[in-house]
Amino acid sequence: MVKLDIISDPICPWCYIGKANLDRALEQFPDHPFTIEWHPFQLNPDMPAGGMDRKIYMETKFGSKAAAAKAYLPVVEHAEKAGLAINFEAMQIVPNTINAHRLIHWAGIEARQGFVVDLLFKAYFVEGRDIGSDEVLADVADTAEMDAALITRLLASDSDTADIRARDAHSREMGISSVPTFVVANQHAVPGAQPTDLWVKVITDIIAQVDTTS
Repeated sequence: MVKLDIISDPICPWCYIGKANLDRALEQFPDHPFTIEWHPFQLNPDMPAGGMDRKIYMETKFGSKAAAAKAYLPVVEHAEKAGLAINFEAMQIVPNTINAHRLIHWAGIEARQGFVVDLLFKAYFVEGRDIGSDEVLADVADTAEMDAALITRLLASDSDTADIRARDAHSREMGISSVPTFVVANQHAVPGAQPTDLWVKVITDIIAQVDTTS
């Protein structure tokens, strides 16, 4: 098997799009060679714990509502190509994602990472839910058939918070400055929401190499 590390943030629309494109390729190869692990990267590491009103955030970041809308046009275009819905009107809060990353980490222990990442993307981009909220995260955990009561207790503690911050810092030290970033076999970094065709080629090439050496 080949390790595919995905460095991502669940409020990143390009990460949402990138996963959808990758998933389409994986569906074409039921016996694909990847072992996938998700890693934390906070787009807004200094975000207040309770998050920020999204309109204020967008206008502060881009200068005006019109500039924010213009900046997001490529996101809308690529999301539509990927068959994804993004309900911008429902998104009221830009959350601090440290706890969402903790949940993704715990989901990995139970081999549910991909499912939980999908649920977080849906909660934020489709349903407009605050994925910085412990209640929302516990509900996501429950939907993923994790122990919601345990997750609630863990969220109320500092469990794994320092580890998530350290892993985020490590990615930045390695030169990663944007997400998603895909790292294939601990060697090849593939930044950005790559199209499905690229992933089909990567998987095909890996399978051919395995066949040659076996």
